[in-house]
Amino acid sequence: MDKKKPVIIYGAVAVCVMLAVLIVALFNKGKENKEKKVEEEAQVTLEDLVARVNVSTATPKKGVVSFDSNNLYDELPEIDKYPLAVSKNADIVIEIFTSGEKAGKGNDSWLIDVADKFNSENKTLDNGRTIALNVRSVPSGTAADYIISNKYVPDLYTPSNTLFGDYAAANGGDLELYKDRLVGNTAGLLVKKGTYSDFDSIIKAVQDNKINVGYTNPQTSATGLNLLLTLLEGGTENFTKFNENIPYIAYTTQQMRDSASNGKLDGMITEYQAYINDENLTSLYDFIPFGVRHDNPVYICRKASKDADQLKAIQIVTDYMLSPEMQKIATSKGFNALDDYTSSLSFSGAEVTQALDTYKKEKDNGKDIIAVFVADCSGSMDGEPMNQLKNSLTNGLSYINDNNYVGFVSYDSKVTIELPIAQLDINQRAYFQGAVDSLTAGGSTYTYEALVIAADMIEKERVNHPDAKCMIILLSDGYANGKFQIDDVRDSIAASTIPVYTISYGSDSDKDSLKAIANINEAAAINADSDDIIYKIKSLFNSQL
Repeated sequence: MDKKKPVIIYGAVAVCVMLAVLIVALFNKGKENKEKKVEEEAQVTLEDLVARVNVSTATPKKGVVSFDSNNLYDELPEIDKYPLAVSKNADIVIEIFTSGEKAGKGNDSWLIDVADKFNSENKTLDNGRTIALNVRSVPSGTAADYIISNKYVPDLYTPSNTLFGDYAAANGGDLELYKDRLVGNTAGLLVKKGTYSDFDSIIKAVQDNKINVGYTNPQTSATGLNLLLTLLEGGTENFTKFNENIPYIAYTTQQMRDSASNGKLDGMITEYQAYINDENLTSLYDFIPFGVRHDNPVYICRKASKDADQLKAIQIVTDYMLSPEMQKIATSKGFNALDDYTSSLSFSGAEVTQALDTYKKEKDNGKDIIAVFVADCSGSMDGEPMNQLKNSLTNGLSYINDNNYVGFVSYDSKVTIELPIAQLDINQRAYFQGAVDSLTAGGSTYTYEALVIAADMIEKERVNHPDAKCMIILLSDGYANGKFQIDDVRDSIAASTIPVYTISYGSDSDKDSLKAIANINEAAAINADSDDIIYKIKSLFNSQL
């Protein structure tokens, strides 16, 4: 037997093992390098991004600032912005404004179903004149503004509760309560199951910074207004202590619900009818009722100007809505539940007005606000979109408080700091207006580069205001084509915690991209056009600035 043969075999095996170890080592090294590269890319700082942006600073020029109060009539869009959900011609047409939970889709369609059935029955007066019921869905607060301004006044108005109806009556609206209830509903705070069992303990937990709860803008939302008034029953300090631990005021109910779904909120406000129809909500949250009941009252508008036939038609319509058959449909959609809940609270229109004034003054709890406006001046914004942008900024300026700190950035193929951040005194207002006046459209769309610069401006400014509430407001059509894309800046913007509110211009704007930007830090994406941009800017600024 050849004794050298085993030695050769063992040597070959050893070489193979060594090669295998080397291959594995090289593979792991390559994997480590790749993972390290990915980690390094994820750790790109805002400062790194700023260094890659071509940015210049403009020489500020003052514009003419108007201190005239904006006219509510002119701010509101034409009523066609809120199209009829049910429409039929007749000798006597009764039009009703309704809050969205009664004139939407699915379980939110009760009043649409009622009107369709009513109209199919071809109701008439004793004299043979035909009657039709038309339904228009308008948010409770917005509907009150239409009635107060006389821009468009329906025959009937059914908000979620009495608060906005009485507010409208106290502020010049020609309306009065006709029926105190159409369908029963209740406002409530949702909290994770098994955590809290009563309203006061939830409020105390928020005040002690133990949980995050979201609520909607009380200037437009009946549920948000109900919460505000309920909190103010305990004094202004009760509200301010609560509000100082609220991450933000949701511009829309959807924004609030998205934040709760993403785990950013431990609770939120809603109505029982919406809660009971959502399996996700009922499985995760307990419903804790609060405030005045949401029994969807009916107000009659301009009663004195209506003739006997119109008044009789209104009686027939309301009796039909309150009929057992229509109430059975309402119950099947989640209304008329929790009827055992009662409230001792009651608020006059004057008290609602005072509460909204208090909210405007106290909502920021004495904290400074730092906001940078970012305006898209690319070629795609030329013409009407640019005119809308400039008009909305000019009109919106009047809704921003003097104690806020405001800056302004514009962009096309480059980024320009039009106005460094400073307190919005008379000089800063004039410089802001001058910057708006000078905007022209042309070039590419460096959206994400501009956001980086705006965020950097805020980061530097809040060194001087560490407790400030910060935000960016981006006005654009959304079509970015610069060197940066959203994935390049998402982590840095998220790390800054600065919410970016987006306002889209143009019917063909890239709303999905703008929504993705807003979603980074749980802000709102607002779709606007020439009809309602000023009103929406007002609502946003009043809730956030």
